[in-house]
Amino acid sequence: MSNPGSQKGSPLTLVLMVASAAIGGTLQYGYNLAIMNAPTTFIQTFINETFLERWDVQLENYQVTLVWTIIVSIFSLGGFTGALIAGPMTIRFGRKKCLLLNNIFLMSAAFFAVTSRAARSFEMIIISRVLVGINAGISMNVQPMYFGESAPKHLRGALSLSSAVFTAFGVVLGQVVGLREILGSESCWHYLLASNAIPGFIQLLTLPWFPESPRYLLIDREDKEACLDALRRLHGSEALNSELDEILEEQAQIKDMRPSGPWDLFRDRAVRWQLLSVIVVSSAMQLCGNDSIYFYASYVFKEAGISADAVQYVTIGTGSCEFTACIICNLLIERKGRRFMLMGGFILMTVWAIVFTIALSFEQSISWMPYLRMTCIFTYILSFGMGPAGVTGVLPTEIFNQSARPAAYTIAGSMLWINLFIVGMIFPFLVSGLKEYCFVPFATVCLLSAVYVGMFLPETKGKSLSAITAEFHKLNFKGLDPSDSPQCKAKYQLGEVCHSTAL
Repeated sequence: MSNPGSQKGSPLTLVLMVASAAIGGTLQYGYNLAIMNAPTTFIQTFINETFLERWDVQLENYQVTLVWTIIVSIFSLGGFTGALIAGPMTIRFGRKKCLLLNNIFLMSAAFFAVTSRAARSFEMIIISRVLVGINAGISMNVQPMYFGESAPKHLRGALSLSSAVFTAFGVVLGQVVGLREILGSESCWHYLLASNAIPGFIQLLTLPWFPESPRYLLIDREDKEACLDALRRLHGSEALNSELDEILEEQAQIKDMRPSGPWDLFRDRAVRWQLLSVIVVSSAMQLCGNDSIYFYASYVFKEAGISADAVQYVTIGTGSCEFTACIICNLLIERKGRRFMLMGGFILMTVWAIVFTIALSFEQSISWMPYLRMTCIFTYILSFGMGPAGVTGVLPTEIFNQSARPAAYTIAGSMLWINLFIVGMIFPFLVSGLKEYCFVPFATVCLLSAVYVGMFLPETKGKSLSAITAEFHKLNFKGLDPSDSPQCKAKYQLGEVCHSTAL
């Protein structure tokens, strides 16, 4: 039987590797967010019945809502935990093996979910959501790293962006599987929560056939033969020398350097603006309000005259919109560049947030405003998918070296999950407090993010790590004599040694 990674290499090998890693990776993040919408009423009824059976207590509506909120939001806590342990796991086990081991959390979560109904235990649902959150937190960090390190330079952005494509596809898939006609009914909701195990099984069966990240093999494990074999299988023989030279150049730059931890990056002036850029963009991805507009969607659709029964089908359009936008971004990112796509996405989101606010303000006086609001939802999600959703995961791979990359992804992932939790907690208060102006804070975040990207983030398209580092070097050591930077001092000392040896 021939395996997907033949020695001569082919584009198909790379495509199949991406599909295998992503279907059990970032797809899980989108899928596990989406499947919680359909069974809301059924799980709340289950919570109430459980309290009655155990303690003969009839919960008030707000108490049921509180338990339900814990079940939903605990996913973010699990994701934050996964983001923290992803870096050490990738250093110890490698990128591919880390993705495979990550399925332990997924399968455990599916077991707790599918048995929770028979056990009459809502606590098992909470444990399941924590475990599946850990799985999502790890995959959201490791998968873009794996893709970015395995891709040819001219496809690095597009391949890393495929993580966002599969996340959006996971949302659509979760919305479809959650329909009442499939698994979103009262009798099947526990199977719906456990259905995330199926993509995990597919990954376990397929991913072992594909190679480890070439950069990890050469730089971390110092296995040149395995690296060459991986490059041949993933890239073919045509660009083998140029790709190997770039990896060897990076290896020489970080020789004898131990892997950095998150605190090391905060203390290192040489990566100050790289780290700040990752924190700003990762935070803005959640604080821009895209997830909040999903929560608003059902209300807006009903106000536009769509019946309650039909809303679940129209909502699938929101996930499809983001999926389409990510595919468009995938096609454009290597032509237009990362900086252009990020700025354009944030600027368009600012515009549509303002239009959405205007539509909310005049909903009582102008009859067609509900339709404008519905349009804004789709255009806002489309702008998000074409910019922040796609490009954010690419940045840590391109602007950090091999020793700092796991720590950079740990910080980026932590910011993503912390801000997701913050938005989930404060959005209800924004709606009740600011009313029709509830999207003004999101518009402000998008505008400030666009300004930051335009002023401080250099373009990384098609550039080597050394060229990107040189551009950040001007920001990190601005106002200092270039010879005062650590890199220049190291070169000067090395020159002295060489000169002394020559003498």
